[in-house]
Amino acid sequence: MSEPSSSGAGTVHVLVVGGGIGGLSAAYALARQGLRVRVLEQASEFGEVGAGLQIAPNGTRILHEYGLLDEVKANGVLPASMVMRDAVDGTELTRLDLRDLARRYGAPYVVIHRSDLHAIFLRACRDLGVDLRTEQRVTSYENTANGARVTLADGRVEEAEVVVAADGLHSVARQWLVRDEPVNSAYVAYRGAIPIAEVDREVNLDEVSVHIGPRCHFVRYGLRGGEILNQVAVFESPKALAGDENWGTPDELDAAFLATCDEVQAGIPLMWRDRWWRMFDRDPIMTWVDGRIALLGDAAHPPLQYLAQGAVMAIEDGWVLAQHVARSRQTGGVDWDGALSAYQNVRPEHCRRVVFTARSWGKLWHLDGLPRRQRNVILRARDADDMSFIDWLYGPTALVPGDEPPMFEPIPLDSVGIELSQTSSRSSR
Repeated sequence: MSEPSSSGAGTVHVLVVGGGIGGLSAAYALARQGLRVRVLEQASEFGEVGAGLQIAPNGTRILHEYGLLDEVKANGVLPASMVMRDAVDGTELTRLDLRDLARRYGAPYVVIHRSDLHAIFLRACRDLGVDLRTEQRVTSYENTANGARVTLADGRVEEAEVVVAADGLHSVARQWLVRDEPVNSAYVAYRGAIPIAEVDREVNLDEVSVHIGPRCHFVRYGLRGGEILNQVAVFESPKALAGDENWGTPDELDAAFLATCDEVQAGIPLMWRDRWWRMFDRDPIMTWVDGRIALLGDAAHPPLQYLAQGAVMAIEDGWVLAQHVARSRQTGGVDWDGALSAYQNVRPEHCRRVVFTARSWGKLWHLDGLPRRQRNVILRARDADDMSFIDWLYGPTALVPGDEPPMFEPIPLDSVGIELSQTSSRSSR
């Protein structure tokens, strides 16, 4: 099926495979450059599943340039602070002033329902005449003499000057390119987005709250102007570690949070229990482009969620590619080889850093015993104005490798001296 297109007749310049946030944001960015873009989505309709998204300044800066930020803000929440607490004893460890963050980086920190952001990009694509097609399952990719083509499950072939594969964690294009497999973290996420009127306790929706604990963490913030409470409960699955195929089940959810503070335990009964999300990423790859076929979003760099950068990285990918399209204009069209080469030169290194840092932060959040106490000392000692650990992430998106800022230097846990007598070897669960 397809929607009526106002893009006019003629060759399709770009095929985008995948109609999620990454695919639609890339389609929008490229259509803004005057290109004819077609999106192929395998589902029967465009939509997103899940609940909340956190959009940091490196994402909202691009949304502002697109003219979409006001709509995003109207549908989301601009929290005043992000507060990290210990999940066992509930004490505050550190916090970020998110309003100060907006002043520092020139763009706000916004939380929004995933489906709301997706709908904003979908409407924006329609307004620009992007050809949006559903029930289009792509099964193979191939370069041609003048571009690239995809073959669909029904045998039809679609061709364009360029194919952008935004087909997610289980990308067909990535399998064609590198033949690697997703990496199982053994962690699982439960989500729950419920009307705040149904919550029988006081909740501060002016903050993004993160409780970190042994092998688990719990996130909470408001959505849709504070009408909805969004919660995420993440834990390591013993069944996954044991090789059980039926892992991440609700009984494991309840067991994982037994030793957490009252505030966290009060949220667990509100989680959706009919579905859960097993957490996978992939090892970074440094080649995303083959001929006229390019990976984008989770097809290129699926991260674990600890930096809240998955959707933001995908939005950045599309923006960077479109910026290089603008720089590669020539008589008769776009120097696609030049644009794709420039995209390839800058994006993989940044996203490699994010994927590896997300893994490291996950380990840091989930420490137990003495390392947990050392971590807590380091977090409590952080100066409220110290942004060194996020400057590399929230600053302007690099367009060339030389613009990529240096990474932060982590503080070693063993720099903190704590007597073994002050801590038990394990926290009870």
